[in-house]
Amino acid sequence: MPLVKNGKIAADSFVHVADDAEIPVDGAALISAARFMKDPEALVARNSPTGVIWPNNRDIDELVPYLDRLSVVALVFPSFRDGRAYSQARLLRERYKFSNELRATGQVLRDQFVFMLRAGFDAFEVIKETDAEAFLATAKRYTVFYQPTGDGRITALHRRMQLRHSESAS
Repeated sequence: MPLVKNGKIAADSFVHVADDAEIPVDGAALISAARFMKDPEALVARNSPTGVIWPNNRDIDELVPYLDRLSVVALVFPSFRDGRAYSQARLLRERYKFSNELRATGQVLRDQFVFMLRAGFDAFEVIKETDAEAFLATAKRYTVFYQPTGDGRITALHRRMQLRHSESAS
């Protein structure tokens, strides 16, 4: 499954660990929320990057005490019609200031890439290589937005205000 990260097709250094599999001592690991919450302190204390796959029907507040020690939070889109992971992403970025990798997984469709970026996602597990390539083109197509969101970009209004301020200062 291709991974699109920071506007490029990238190799995924994280291994998805099944609930019944042994967690590798070394190497980056993505662990299910259920398994993670059984012993979160031990898992965040690993000497290798640790991430959690968080379903969209689980309260994000359960994860908050561990955010500063997680390398990745992968939010699940079980269906393209289910947008709860967008809300979780915005909470993680805006309220909880999560600055590490925020990954979209599951039904990640090319027509939703821009919305996912705007919600704060910076990595995407896509099903098809062609979707990964389409994402790269889409991400470059849109550069100015009206609404403020979790991706940190300034809005069109703020750009205009900056231009006016710089013009009046000249």
